Amino acid sequence: MQTTRQHILDYLDTERSASARELARAFGMTAANLRHHLKELQARGLVTVVAERPAGGRGRPELLFGLSGAAHAENTRGLASALLHVLAAPELPKRLSTRLKRLAEQLRGGREPASGHITSRLVAAARRLDQLGYQPRWEARPEGPQIVLGHCPYAAIIDEHPELCQMDAHLLEGLTGAQAEQKSKLESGPEGLPQCLFSLKQ
Repeated sequence: MQTTRQHILDYLDTERSASARELARAFGMTAANLRHHLKELQARGLVTVVAERPAGGRGRPELLFGLSGAAHAENTRGLASALLHVLAAPELPKRLSTRLKRLAEQLRGGREPASGHITSRLVAAARRLDQLGYQPRWEARPEGPQIVLGHCPYAAIIDEHPELCQMDAHLLEGLTGAQAEQKSKLESGPEGLPQCLFSLKQ
């Protein structure tokens, strides 16, 4: 089932651009509620202001929103969503975890977990995650290190496919050799931008 934000992305993909007022009317939402969704989509880099429409009177110009280049991405959003629907079919629940691990291995690039001290493993993991677009950083904590992912490469479909978070955990485990547990998902960080947090246990 598609979420409101996915509906907004699909609408902008079809209409090319729309104002917040037009989107609110199209989805039967209040302007405030619609702007909240737009703000989240902008924070994820999926929607951007593409133009301004002059006001009819003396009011301010109306902003027009459209999909960003990241959201277009040659229809990878639609393709990935379709593939995941097939992978997560009801008759394949036991196979899903195995297939997510295999996807994580592919993203890892066939690398074996870095050897040596946990610090060197975290540095190597962050390097690979950065190449994959996660904008990672790691932090030392008394209970164990944690990895903060400043960007979700799958933000456009993560609401529809939360199993991708499990794949991220498998990816982190393969890169660090430590057990990964997700602590938060796309929650606002210190700068107000959405981020995901995973703790690591050796």
